[in-house]
Amino acid sequence: MVVKLMPGRLMGTVTPPPSKSQAHRALIAAYLAGSVDRLDHLADSQDIQATRRCMEALLSPDEGTPRLACGESGSTLRFLIPVALALRGGGVFTGQGRLMERPQGPYFALFEKKGIAYEHADGVLTVTGRLTPGTYALPGNVSSQFVTGLLYALPLLAGNSEIVLTSPLESRGYVDMTMDVLKRFGVEVQERGGTFAVPGGQHFRPCAMTIEADWSQAAFWFAAMSLGHSVDAAGLDYHSVQGDRVIGDLFARLQWQENMNLDVSGCPDLAPPLAVMAALREGRVTRLVNAARLRLKESERLASIAGVLHALGAEVREGPDSLEIHGKQVLTGGVTVDAHNDHRIAMMTAIAATRCKEPVILTGAESVAKSYPNFWEDYAQVDGRAEQID
Repeated sequence: MVVKLMPGRLMGTVTPPPSKSQAHRALIAAYLAGSVDRLDHLADSQDIQATRRCMEALLSPDEGTPRLACGESGSTLRFLIPVALALRGGGVFTGQGRLMERPQGPYFALFEKKGIAYEHADGVLTVTGRLTPGTYALPGNVSSQFVTGLLYALPLLAGNSEIVLTSPLESRGYVDMTMDVLKRFGVEVQERGGTFAVPGGQHFRPCAMTIEADWSQAAFWFAAMSLGHSVDAAGLDYHSVQGDRVIGDLFARLQWQENMNLDVSGCPDLAPPLAVMAALREGRVTRLVNAARLRLKESERLASIAGVLHALGAEVREGPDSLEIHGKQVLTGGVTVDAHNDHRIAMMTAIAATRCKEPVILTGAESVAKSYPNFWEDYAQVDGRAEQID
């Protein structure tokens, strides 16, 4: 989909969609507990559809190795690899876009120690074997998704296990969210000094749960506020365990009249909206640091952010794991940019275009369906002008 984005003032209130991160976790737990019908306000994004589809395949009475089509959802893939081994003795995983290029090294290192066979070729990952109780050593600085996947699988085993982190845990908030959902569904995990003790022989218990509004999607409306628009994001839980709730604090910091570094290692999904805010902090320099993992998202996201904002007229310097952004009063626009099949790049562009001198043409606008299917409707609701031209 190609849209023409017009400069202009946004005004109104938006309720962000349900939290994709919380919905993945609740949906897996609810399937394991047999209580999917007790989830409320469940997102219907493409990523959540992938988790639903894969859980139904894992719990199907059909014999044989389940085939699990994960779409472009990294959470679906990484959460369910160990769950498939615990429930069915393996699975065949496929994906779209760049999904199957994302690194799975921490799992592969564990599999080699645990005698689990795997083959990753031609965009298909096949894993075969049974998880056994024991110690699972994982680096904490690659992705918290590996920790979450094991936290769902290990309680299903007959004996006790532990996850031992070999390096500091990044994206701490995402593991906190996992622990919160597990507790709600009756699963016990104890954390002590970088070790998660997971008793075996547990059962997920049915639980009624309402999915919170998504702070990572709300961040784009915080970006609009930072750019001077009269926009409000409603329905957010300010006591949420979502790690991206930190956008409120970062938004406040970006109003300061000084140069600053923002560490995004614990909130990488916030980099696109933060970059928009930084691009229009006139006369000030903002550095987004510890951002190397953004290169492993739906797009090579550090390069995508820098490339799109530079095309719009921003001053952005890309480093190996950082972006340095020199703020301007207004952006130029008047160009065609591509979303790089990345939902967050599409939404970043939509917000940035409102402060451009000339209209912006965005290709790949349909990519928002991955996490925020109603984004363009919400954009129009607050007077954002996006004209579909193809």
